[in-house]
Amino acid sequence: MKFMAKQAVYGAAMATMLVAGSASAANWQDQLSSAANELSSQSGSQGGASLSQLTGLLNGGNQALSSNSMTNAAGVMQYCAKQKLASVTSTDNIKSQLMNKLGLEDTQKQNQQQDYQQGLQGLLNTGNGQQLNLESLGNSQLAEKVKTKACDLVLKQGKQFLS
Repeated sequence: MKFMAKQAVYGAAMATMLVAGSASAANWQDQLSSAANELSSQSGSQGGASLSQLTGLLNGGNQALSSNSMTNAAGVMQYCAKQKLASVTSTDNIKSQLMNKLGLEDTQKQNQQQDYQQGLQGLLNTGNGQQLNLESLGNSQLAEKVKTKACDLVLKQGKQFLS
């Protein structure tokens, strides 16, 4: 009888340990899952665009980060200069020449150009027919690279239009 009592106690202790171990493992798994969810939601909300979206933009063709009109390009140049994503002196010079060539020197005419106004807000009307909001991409290193590439491409477009 004594032997069976000991086995029962050991069995109960093992069962308790197993349940505690399972609970601990489940708790650990829940914590890991929670941390992963938090990390992905932070990168989505604080970082702006997802990693795959940013990588796609960086590795995509130039059409994805080029403007579809010179008036939008001029607005984007102003946005880029204000955000310090491009050389202010060079960008302002190209933008000024571009605005003269487009006949948009005066503010009233600029205000009438929707795609220019969109560009000022960081809305790039892309060469592939989409609109990319540079402001919403976030501030991660990768997002900054995408913004800088877009600014460089738009600036090159402006230079080509002037030649």
